[in-house]
Amino acid sequence: MGGEHASMDQSAPASVAVGRASPGALLELLKPITWFPPMWAFLCGWVSAGPGTAPTAWALLAGIALTGPLVCGASQVVNDWFDKDVDALNEPHRPIPSGRVPGNTALHFAVIWTVIAQIWALMLGTWVAAATCLGLLLAWAYSAPPLRLKLNGWWGNSAVALSYEGLAWITGAAIVLGGKLPPSPILMIALLYSIGAHGIMTLNDFKSVYGDLRMGIRSLPAQLGREKAARVACVFMLIPQLCVVALLLHWQLVLCAVAVSSSVLAQLLAMRRLLSDPERLAPWYNATGVSLYVAGMMATAVGLGGWFA
Repeated sequence: MGGEHASMDQSAPASVAVGRASPGALLELLKPITWFPPMWAFLCGWVSAGPGTAPTAWALLAGIALTGPLVCGASQVVNDWFDKDVDALNEPHRPIPSGRVPGNTALHFAVIWTVIAQIWALMLGTWVAAATCLGLLLAWAYSAPPLRLKLNGWWGNSAVALSYEGLAWITGAAIVLGGKLPPSPILMIALLYSIGAHGIMTLNDFKSVYGDLRMGIRSLPAQLGREKAARVACVFMLIPQLCVVALLLHWQLVLCAVAVSSSVLAQLLAMRRLLSDPERLAPWYNATGVSLYVAGMMATAVGLGGWFA
């Protein structure tokens, strides 16, 4: 047995030899860089509920932890587990194919982290728990068979957009409201920004189109071609935001409507450039147009919350 362990140590990390994953490898599975979108949407939901109540700083931190490290983190672990065979070919350095998270450790981690996220949500109120449950179900449906929604860009992007934007927004508002269901204006705005986020997800798929074509993943750039997919993404982003502007005007939130309109106009200029060369400029748009999009989200939240009323 001693000689066998010695030979394993020469070809694999020590954590693999003893069948254990290091904390660093598990943290890498959680992908902290992906936590920002749902945490931002959560903050928008928090702001949109208004200053009428005064939830504790603990509630704010608990909600941020729920939407980022817990729910989003769980979705990342689930995705890596069910993509392990593909990653073994395309990205063998990742924690699972590299052996730094050996055996079924990642699957067990995904299940445990999912349960922890749901228990955490239950402590924050009924509708927070309901939104979290739906988000976790979508996370598993996105990656796991038999649904594996990620294999088709229409369904997969819808699942991610709803989880990362709409449900996170609703979670933030529900916590401020003591766990209650937010009013219909907040629900409408959360849904509209979720639809818009579908376009953001499409542009994000541009970076992996070659691998998607090889592996039979029908992302929208793989299905439609880059030029048509870029146009579809722009339409998905624009129409919901125009609806948001119309609703803000209907609710007499003129200053916020002007702020969101300005963001949309700037996005239109960026989209015009994007469409001239979608393959090359998709990363550029993700750094510019998407920043304008999320700024509009917060402007809308401020108006809904009546912070300057």
